[in-house]
Amino acid sequence: MSKYYSPDLGTNPEDPFARDADGKLVRRSYWLGMSDQSVVLAMTQGVGAHIPNDQKRAHLEDIGRGSLIDDVCVQEVLPPE
Repeated sequence: MSKYYSPDLGTNPEDPFARDADGKLVRRSYWLGMSDQSVVLAMTQGVGAHIPNDQKRAHLEDIGRGSLIDDVCVQEVLPPE
């Protein structure tokens, strides 16, 4: 699995998670223009809701919002065996 989420750019070429050939975020200004609360909502209820936690963590670190990881990545609690 890749470190970052790779969207299907054929169906949505303006996806905010799009990266160039070097792995740099193409729409970085989209994320940097958001408040912390907006980023949390986008990642939990919006465009990033379907992305696995490890890829959310990598994305948040990449945009300099690592402090939001605990708010965005809900820990899965497994029932006792």
